[in-house]
Amino acid sequence: MAWYNFWQKPQDSEEEKLNPAQPYFTEKTISSREFTFSYERAYEDLEIVNRGVNMLVDDCAEINVKVGLQSLGNSVAKGIKRSRVNLLLNKEPNLFQDISTFRRNLITDYILDGNIFIYFDGVHLYHLPASKMTIHASEKTYIDKFTYNESVNYSTNEIIHIKENSFYSIYRGVSRLKPALRTMVLMKNMRDFQDNFFKNGAVPGLVLKSPNTLSEKIKERMIQSWTARYRPDAGGRRPLILDGGIEVDSISNVSFRELDFQSAIEENEKIILKALGIPPIMLDSGNNANLRPNMRMYYLETILPIVRKINFALERHFGFDLTEDVTDIPALQPELRDQAQYYSALVNTGIISPNEAREAINFEPIEGFDDLRVPANITGSATNPDEGGRPIEEGEE
Repeated sequence: MAWYNFWQKPQDSEEEKLNPAQPYFTEKTISSREFTFSYERAYEDLEIVNRGVNMLVDDCAEINVKVGLQSLGNSVAKGIKRSRVNLLLNKEPNLFQDISTFRRNLITDYILDGNIFIYFDGVHLYHLPASKMTIHASEKTYIDKFTYNESVNYSTNEIIHIKENSFYSIYRGVSRLKPALRTMVLMKNMRDFQDNFFKNGAVPGLVLKSPNTLSEKIKERMIQSWTARYRPDAGGRRPLILDGGIEVDSISNVSFRELDFQSAIEENEKIILKALGIPPIMLDSGNNANLRPNMRMYYLETILPIVRKINFALERHFGFDLTEDVTDIPALQPELRDQAQYYSALVNTGIISPNEAREAINFEPIEGFDDLRVPANITGSATNPDEGGRPIEEGEE
């Protein structure tokens, strides 16, 4: 063996270029940097947050996946069949959940936490709550391992991680509700103030005046006696005692209209919907001419990007081309109509075969429609370039 053979790299080896800046990106363990409890409480308590999140979750879970041919030769899950991937992603992810429940759990985590973690054991898919997942960063590659609830460890080949957009971390995403957190807290405070107003704890309804100065013990005893007799929690007025000749003016001139906050609440609801990516007009009542364009924009700019992020992660893990099946989405029907005209033109001009067009619009192929069509209304040089000129008609010979 010559001396230079030691410097030659074997042909079947693969060169792996590592990132030298990887150790400086972030700390070694990355847990959820979001206080998802605030978002969960807002989801449970505020109507607009509940409705907006449910719209995103239900609409995203409705879109199926079309499993194409294998595109990655070095798939993580080697040996899995295309039919098995189609079953996991469109029918039965595991033995305990249907595909709708499974998808809705994933999207709920995506909206509230900004991350999705899916465990694949080689046969089934399982959802892992994102708030209890910890990412262990690697100083050489990207991620070393995942830990659930600080007790169960998973390798990178077992976890499918979908990350929402974020600026401070390359590992974890940020909840879409975070920019609207201040607005949600403000709406909660408005509701609490209204509750206190109805319970007569914010504005006194009755004033008892005394020319003499009373002790604190006598005041508290009189208020307790009055409260026990007239029950403010059942609609009675809580009294206010003024002694020593103190006078109060305009104590009951507060109108409920000033405490309703209706216009402020409506504006805050629009802010929350915009943070979620939902056009506010979609939740307004009445017939509006702009409703259909806004629904189409809602799907194109909000729903489909979320579904594509999930499909890209699943595509990398399973190694098959995954595309969104939007044939049954009513809001995208105008786009499908334009698509049908587009494929009709391609078939009638002989560019693609009818079966190729049927496969493109998710129809089964038909036997005998694999050949290209020659346009019947094109004659002369357009049919055969060797002829040239206008075709010869009868009587001109």
